[in-house]
Amino acid sequence: MKAVNWNTQEDMTNMFWRQNISQMWVETEFKVSKDIASWKTLSDAEKNAFKKALAGLTGLDTHQADDGMPLIMLHTTDLRKKAVYSFMGMMEQVHAKSYSHIFTTLLPSSETNYLLDKWVLEEPHLKYKSDKIVNNYHKLWGKDASVYDQYMARVSSVFLETFLFYSGFYYPLYLAGQGRMTTSGEIIRKILLDESIHGVFTGMDAQSMRNELSESEKQQADQDMYKLLDDLYKNEVAYTHSLYDEVGIAEDVLNYVRYNGNKALANLGFDSYFEEKEFNPIIENALDTSTKNHDFFSVKGDGYTLALNVEALKDEDFVFED
Repeated sequence: MKAVNWNTQEDMTNMFWRQNISQMWVETEFKVSKDIASWKTLSDAEKNAFKKALAGLTGLDTHQADDGMPLIMLHTTDLRKKAVYSFMGMMEQVHAKSYSHIFTTLLPSSETNYLLDKWVLEEPHLKYKSDKIVNNYHKLWGKDASVYDQYMARVSSVFLETFLFYSGFYYPLYLAGQGRMTTSGEIIRKILLDESIHGVFTGMDAQSMRNELSESEKQQADQDMYKLLDDLYKNEVAYTHSLYDEVGIAEDVLNYVRYNGNKALANLGFDSYFEEKEFNPIIENALDTSTKNHDFFSVKGDGYTLALNVEALKDEDFVFED
């Protein structure tokens, strides 16, 4: 039997726990019904790109919640780190449910069922990247997973959360930046902020684990990492064109994808790999983590924070003297 001790000397794990808690949210805090009028103004091509981008994200988040976080957590010996991974896994379930929250408001159930029960399973590029990532997770089944496999699972997780999600994030952020589908855009931005902190934490954990590898294992891990990155990027190019060619933004989305590919490498302690080009300033603005304005009585913006330091009110608190 083990008992987690949060009273030992603080380290970066405590900071990441607090940050994750401060960002906690659930999908029901957002009134997607406010997007209905905007949804009706979208062209068929725009609707198709939007709903398929979100369907793809649903599939990836489902695997991250069901496979990635639990299996990484299984072999994490530091109980505080294990708690952080557990919390992040819970938030991945919130993310996956959030897309259904959007679909429930905008689409008939038959269309949602088609997207999530059929299209996601059959879309070849989506299946390819999911299989690449999940195969590395599944190497952690059993008690004797090697440190090498544990490291590569973390690499795969960082690639998913800091790289592969972002072709899907782009379009809702793009529309919201134009004043369209703004509530859905807020949900996506909340998810993006979560994935950002997930990628940093897992990347730092991976860097620590890399120090446990032998020199030959490090060389092999680097080769495997860059091969995986190349494979995923080539697939992402095809996936992005399939989603966005009809709305004319595929090349800009790929600029954004490459930018995030380099961020994933930075999280893992490596230099940039892709040539970066400027992408739409609307998306750059969405990456700004400064507080957004929000209407407290309707949509909850990402300026919202949970009250973590609560003190009981006393009678003297209501005495105001000159």
